[in-house]
Amino acid sequence: MKFLHSMIRVKNVEESVKFYTEVLNMKLDSKKRLDDCWLYFLTDESGCCQIELTYNDETPQGGYNLGNGFGHFAFEVKSLSEFTEKINKLGYKYLYEPFDLTGNGSMIAFIKDPDGYEIELIEKVQW
Repeated sequence: MKFLHSMIRVKNVEESVKFYTEVLNMKLDSKKRLDDCWLYFLTDESGCCQIELTYNDETPQGGYNLGNGFGHFAFEVKSLSEFTEKINKLGYKYLYEPFDLTGNGSMIAFIKDPDGYEIELIEKVQW
């Protein structure tokens, strides 16, 4: 069995596609029209993982209630310093600034996408 993708609903698909492609370097692979929504499939740089952004024709005015079951997506970055420069240029801010979680030098940080979904960024120690 192979994991294919995770799906989230978004209220502004252009803003969300821009975030995932510009900030997280994902590639928009395809989009598909269903009866009541558009599906946008984005793939990570390694080609292994996808996120499906679903844009419903009838989106709640205030967006979606994220609930308390979903935690976050996690992405590995080569350098949180370089990523910080990038998001500053693009006008995004961290939810939690980079910090060393384990004491071994690996760093993590969190950012939110335009709909409020949390993204964990992990810079692993290179031996």
